[in-house]
Amino acid sequence: MTGEQVFLRSKAIVEPLVDRFFAWPYTLAPVQAAMNLAFLQVPLLESYLQSPQVHVAASNNPELRGGYFINIPEERADEVRDLLAAIKRDRADMLRFAEAIAAGQELLRASATGFDLTPLYPKLPQELGGLVELAYDTDNQAQMRFMEPVVYKSAYYQESRQSVQLSFETGIERPFILSTPRLPSPDVLELEIPFRHAGLEALFKSRVHPTTQARLRELLELDDTQSAQLSRLLTDRPSLAEDRHIDAGGRIRYFGHACLVLQTPEAAIVTDPFISADSDATDRYTLDDLPDFIDLVLITHGHQDHIVLETLMQLRGRVGALVLPRSSRGNLADPSMALMLKAQGFPVIEVDDFDEVEFPGGKVTATPFLGEHCDLDIRAKSTYWAEVAGKKIFIGADSSGIDPLLYRYIKGHLGTADYAFLGMECDGAPLTWLYQALLTIPVTKKMSNSRKLSGSNAEQAAAIMTELGAREAYVYAMGEEPWLGHVMATTYTEDTYQIKQIEEFLTWCKDRGIQAGHLYGQQEWRW
Repeated sequence: MTGEQVFLRSKAIVEPLVDRFFAWPYTLAPVQAAMNLAFLQVPLLESYLQSPQVHVAASNNPELRGGYFINIPEERADEVRDLLAAIKRDRADMLRFAEAIAAGQELLRASATGFDLTPLYPKLPQELGGLVELAYDTDNQAQMRFMEPVVYKSAYYQESRQSVQLSFETGIERPFILSTPRLPSPDVLELEIPFRHAGLEALFKSRVHPTTQARLRELLELDDTQSAQLSRLLTDRPSLAEDRHIDAGGRIRYFGHACLVLQTPEAAIVTDPFISADSDATDRYTLDDLPDFIDLVLITHGHQDHIVLETLMQLRGRVGALVLPRSSRGNLADPSMALMLKAQGFPVIEVDDFDEVEFPGGKVTATPFLGEHCDLDIRAKSTYWAEVAGKKIFIGADSSGIDPLLYRYIKGHLGTADYAFLGMECDGAPLTWLYQALLTIPVTKKMSNSRKLSGSNAEQAAAIMTELGAREAYVYAMGEEPWLGHVMATTYTEDTYQIKQIEEFLTWCKDRGIQAGHLYGQQEWRW
């Protein structure tokens, strides 16, 4: 097959890894990656090695789904021990950097009393030298502002941490990505290359455009064993869906979770791509159903279920640009998505509220995103308003209706939406579930539980619809589809609070003659 034209098989998947943990923004952006490595991942590995059987049992307990337990059999504990030793040896600079961040924060708490901050610079740990600025807000609260572009040029951003695993989608749920590192496996192709590597772009473009195994071997720098493994991922014919493009009008397809594909004959827009590779499934759209070229990918925010690198990596080379919300520039909890994804080889456009991005035959406007981030000062979040083939579509992601007057401003600026897509995960995970490694002062469980990763409840969703005046409403981004389990780890029943709230909202819509639905699996709208 080495000289014949080949395509990447539909069921091929990629897992992007940093030090064998799954890559997501807080393990990839260098400041946050150091904090997560030092204060979450290393302690997690140490905990596993103390009691592997406890971790495995907890990983298989449905009541503890989504907990920080490593799901690796006890007989492989020596491999985990080797991983921990390698991290402590090879990432010693990053671990010291994380400790320095915590020490710098403590210095500010003890010494920044509203007076001149200049004398504090020499007292900062040397690891922070040239990478932070100290500043007060107008209430005299001091903070460190990280110079993120500089940090990417420092020793604390290490592409050597990056690797990928290539394998087949088996239909069996993979271990939870936030807790379980990926160890080598005989049926997995291991590539010790950075995510921006040109060979990866060529490999994933071969879903659509044929290449040869010989060319892929050269680009990916494979040895004989790796080349043999690669051959199993290739086929001599594509499996692209015949109806992946349209000839007239407009179309929206729901691909699961927060992923929508908006199409006209001239253009395609994808939101928060998180797409199944299981081409044998009949209950969902898959990577085979994507258009060959995507003009814009819209990212709403930086949570691991909205920036899904295992999907994004497979679109590189087929995308005009990623549209990303602007961060606050240097806030510990708010890394720049634009910097992070540009470093992985993606073309990016960074937007603020009401910025416009045109595409053939239409435009996208960034709109405000309210709440859902545990009350942290995180500004890299955006909803979107897309104008496609004469329709106006509000893409609301997990934005909350805690202050519905915001949506009155959106309507006043952009008009009435034809479709509104709203997230109603209204009882989300607590503050410490996602952000614990960044908190340099411990918080109580009661405090953490009061600050949740929550979208709108029924009352808030109804208030959004009242202010937007949208003609149709659809609840999405609930993490219900079974193929999302390794990222979402959500479990609902018909009696779950979130589901009851969705039912209440749908009844509210029905009583007012608003067409509405609760999305699951796949759905299509045409006009």
